[in-house]
Amino acid sequence: MADLSTDFVGIKSPNPFWLASAPPTDKEYNVRRAFEAGWGGVVWKTLGLDPHIVNVNGPRYGAVWGADRRLLGLNNIELITDRPLDVNLREIKQVKRDWRNRALVVSLMVPCDEESWKAILPLVEETEADGIELNFGCPHGMSERGMGSAVGQVPEYIEMVSRWCKANTRMPVIVKLTPNITDIRYPARAARAGGADAVSLINTVSSITSVDLDTFSPEPSIDGKGSHGGYCGPAVKPIALNMVAEIARDPETAGFPISGIGGITTWRDAAEFIALGAGSVQVCAAAMTYGFRVVEEMISGLSQWMDDKGHAGLDAIRGRAVPNVTDWQYLNLNYVAKARIDQDLCIHCGRCYAACEDTSHQAIAMKPGRVFEVKDDECVACNLCVNVCPVEGCISMEAMTPGTVDPRTGRVVEREYANWTTHPNNPAAPPRAAE
Repeated sequence: MADLSTDFVGIKSPNPFWLASAPPTDKEYNVRRAFEAGWGGVVWKTLGLDPHIVNVNGPRYGAVWGADRRLLGLNNIELITDRPLDVNLREIKQVKRDWRNRALVVSLMVPCDEESWKAILPLVEETEADGIELNFGCPHGMSERGMGSAVGQVPEYIEMVSRWCKANTRMPVIVKLTPNITDIRYPARAARAGGADAVSLINTVSSITSVDLDTFSPEPSIDGKGSHGGYCGPAVKPIALNMVAEIARDPETAGFPISGIGGITTWRDAAEFIALGAGSVQVCAAAMTYGFRVVEEMISGLSQWMDDKGHAGLDAIRGRAVPNVTDWQYLNLNYVAKARIDQDLCIHCGRCYAACEDTSHQAIAMKPGRVFEVKDDECVACNLCVNVCPVEGCISMEAMTPGTVDPRTGRVVEREYANWTTHPNNPAAPPRAAE
């Protein structure tokens, strides 16, 4: 079987699946159950020095559902742990003593001054935890106190605190980045410049998920009032994948270890993060939705896929997708594809026709008997029909070679520029003659 064991900045775990710092990792009871279920590691819910952290005694989560009530996203307004620091430290030490073969990283958030970091680091070090994660991402509650994303949005602060931590602990330092920023490359560069061992991302996206139209209060509502919170779950995965890729392909952070976070629900999600350069992956919403045993399917699915593909270990797939991520200007404009409808699979619902006729390129014709056919001369291969079709595999895109004849239509596939090497959008192309 494929080897799923992971060595992330010297932190070893039997598989790459870690629970992210969040309510599921708030106490010893939860973490033990997670390890018993098979999780390779956990990041303990964020600890701080303030003994007066008070969470709301009411709804802490808002939600976004799909049409089938499937949970697409969770918004939370919970703060860092409100349990006493000494209790957390004692439990971390006990769990690590009993589970030596699992990764146990501790998330930290303290005021942005060196003395505060000097105060908490030796306390965590004494637990024999494997590493620390600096929570520079939380977008609510703590950010208003000058912590969390208030630090993560300022690269100079990230570099400064990373330097303090590296100077005052032997443990690996992972910097957790906020997505609530214009360009994720700058905080990642700052973390590396400060000597951090890795970054993890993304933390939650600042959000309001809904408004109660009877009370006009944002959800979750606390006594008629609501607040922005942190959004996570499957809906944020595209944002996370893009940001992981941006760091992985940035020349200034290429090779910098990344722990991928954001909407990971299945083994396939995890494989995509790893293919974009992640050395480990962290999960929260999926565990909160389906329970800790969801990791069993993640482990078996990833292992089976790797066996089927002949990948002996995670190093065989890590970063494989990074060279294929490019800027728009470098895309091959000579590439041609056309939509194809499998009439045997078509259920004649007409969604492809309605979407294309009303909002796209009028490239699908409705023939008698509600038979839908693609008009090649109008199809620009936008893929909208594929995405709206309710039958998987019914509509596909067929790549075609410029200059050849489409056997279905007898038409020649044409493009203005026959050779990509001469296309003006190719930065390596020679300059065009004056017209």
